[in-house]
Amino acid sequence: MQVSLEPAWILHHYPYRDTSLLVEVFSREHGRIGLVARGARASKARWHGHLQIIRPLLLSWSIRGDLGTLTGVESRQAVKPMSGRKVLSACYLNELLMRLLTRHDPHPGLFEAYEWAIAELESGGEPVLRLFEKRLLDALGYGLLLDHEAGSGAAVDRDSWYEYQLERGPVRCAHTNTDGLYLRGSSLLALQDGSLTDSQACKQAKCLMRAALGLYLGSRPLKTREVLRQLSSLSKSREGGKEQVN
Repeated sequence: MQVSLEPAWILHHYPYRDTSLLVEVFSREHGRIGLVARGARASKARWHGHLQIIRPLLLSWSIRGDLGTLTGVESRQAVKPMSGRKVLSACYLNELLMRLLTRHDPHPGLFEAYEWAIAELESGGEPVLRLFEKRLLDALGYGLLLDHEAGSGAAVDRDSWYEYQLERGPVRCAHTNTDGLYLRGSSLLALQDGSLTDSQACKQAKCLMRAALGLYLGSRPLKTREVLRQLSSLSKSREGGKEQVN
């Protein structure tokens, strides 16, 4: 199969044989695929320096079986500079896709959500990450029940507290303790509506999304999460403040 000028992003790449790269790609119509970029590590390679993350590309390839061969690379638009921490946040999104998407499984809607997230990271910060995580689970068929109570089906009350049971959904409760996953109804609705402007809602959404993703990520920790945690600890020790991490 020949694919020409497909909108795509580089998620990651690895050295492959002597001078080539194995490039993990997220494409609009073909999902996540693996492509061999022959000779791409050579200093005079035609794609040297172009196969980078956070760069919107048009890729061409031929494929037979699981891996394809890269045949063309073009830029879609100019790339805006991004701060170091935002680059790490983008790497976090990439790692989620690498861990949770299977190859050759198209997700056009998730591709659009990823493009939105990359564009909004510099100004939107942590709420952007939470909303992308939600859309990722939705795309994979693991979407969370956020606007109705588990069991009764009653609409979530924004002024009530809920214990979120991952296999069921939100259950209204009168009190909270240290052994559960508790959120205000307003936080659940903010995540549902994509309006995480309140700091409490964002913090509670982070706890929920981390627990929900943990069901599918398994016990192996995310590398980018560990790096961001270390940066947060360093920032806290230097400035005496506390900074949110993924």
